[in-house]
Order: sequence, then C-alpha cells, then structure tokens
Amino acid sequence: MLYAGARPQRIRRLVNLEGFGLPATQPTQAPQRIAKWLDELKALHAQEMELKTYDSVQAVAARLQKTNRRLGMDKALWLAHEWAAPNAQGRWAILGDAAHKVVNPQLFRVDEALAHYAAITAPVLAMEATEDSLGQWWKAQYSMEEYHQRLQAIAQCRVAQVDDAGHMLHHDQPAIVAQLMEDFCQH
Repeated sequence: MLYAGARPQRIRRLVNLEGFGLPATQPTQAPQRIAKWLDELKALHAQEMELKTYDSVQAVAARLQKTNRRLGMDKALWLAHEWAAPNAQGRWAILGDAAHKVVNPQLFRVDEALAHYAAITAPVLAMEATEDSLGQWWKAQYSMEEYHQRLQAIAQCRVAQVDDAGHMLHHDQPAIVAQLMEDFCQH
C-alpha cells in the first residue's frame, strides 16, 4: 500500500490480503521504542535471539496448525517443508532470520500512511477474513472499524470478505481468494 502511494504510476491494480497496517502511535513512544530496538539489536548480535527449532517436520506442522486451526495436516506438512529444514543438529529450524524478531525503531504514523493511501491511483481490492484477526492481534489497540476508516482515504477501494477464513485466508480459502483476485485483475 505504501509503495502504491509512492509509485502510483507503476501499479495497475492492487490486492491487499489483510494488510491492516498497525495501531496508531504517539511521539511520546519514540524514546522507549528506540531503547527497545537498541536492546534487541544488542541481543541479536550476541546471538541471544534465536528462532525456535523443532524435533521433527511434524512438530513444525503442528505449530502451523496451532496458529491456524483451519489448516489441514496435509497442507501443514507441505508448508512445514517450505518453512523449515533440518539443521546440523538434526532439529527442524525455521528458514528465517532472527532479525525479524527485532522491533521496528520507527513508529507507525497513521497520518503518513493515509497520505500514501490518498496517493494511490489504482483500484484496490482489500480482502479480509470474516474472522476478525485484527481484533485478535491488537485487541483494543486497533479495530476493524479503524481499518475501514483508513481505507476511505483510497479513491477506488472495494472490500471483499472471505468466509470461513482467518488471517491466512490464502491458506484457508485458496480457490476463493484466487477467484476474487482473478476477477478483480481482469477488469
């Protein structure tokens, strides 16, 4: 969404899959945020921030299913093989970087995000699951109503809800998500 506002001439159509943005922040949070970032960078460089490893690919699949109750074992095992691999000790390690655990030092400023949204010239399809994953993550810090208010800054935005899906709606309802995207991109 930010890129589409910064480079609107490069975007013909944009599909947003539950890209909600973040809760609003206040300038007074900046010192504490930078302090936390510095502490986490120190821990990262001291190799004190590691991604969890698992005994088996089945344990990785079970972890994926814990986060997404709709994910069947067949899909979870397939994803587990894509998401993790055995390390030198024979444990299954996530194929990611522990640096992703480090907090972003920059605050999320809603007014800046809205300026980007207002600069988007392409039609936007904002897909969201009927299960309120935004509310699950952020509780009272950021609501679906606030997200919908932010979307109003986009000149051409359509919201589509995907039934029987959570935040990983492309895992939960891949055929429906693909059809919505295909229909939207063909116009």
